[in-house]
Amino acid sequence: MSDNRFEDGMKVRRAVLGDAHVDRAEARKTPFDADFQRYITETAWGAVWTRPGLDRSTRSLLTLALLAAQGHWEEFAMHVRATGNTGATAEDIAEMLFHVAVYAGVPAANRGFAIARETLKEIEQQDAEGAER
Repeated sequence: MSDNRFEDGMKVRRAVLGDAHVDRAEARKTPFDADFQRYITETAWGAVWTRPGLDRSTRSLLTLALLAAQGHWEEFAMHVRATGNTGATAEDIAEMLFHVAVYAGVPAANRGFAIARETLKEIEQQDAEGAER
């Protein structure tokens, strides 16, 4: 794949997940997984997230729904945190989880609500602590 796809993917990845998250991920990269990390950046972020057909908020909600449906809870929490950068709201997340309940099962939605609630609470606490400084 082209360097442009990687560079475009890295820009979107940083815009969605934040510089701190991407910097930590890049620092953990080893020769063993470097090609895989490049693949993710080029494919997920550079080929899919850069497409013009959907806005970032919609892509964010779709990603959350798919992660919840498949039970990928660590990635789900990471993408809940990313909604601060994508424009998806807490209300959007709750509505998306209703769809998950119907199409992927109530247990997946129930777990999603629990993780989203805790993650959003952490974000609020961090924001409040930042405002106090």
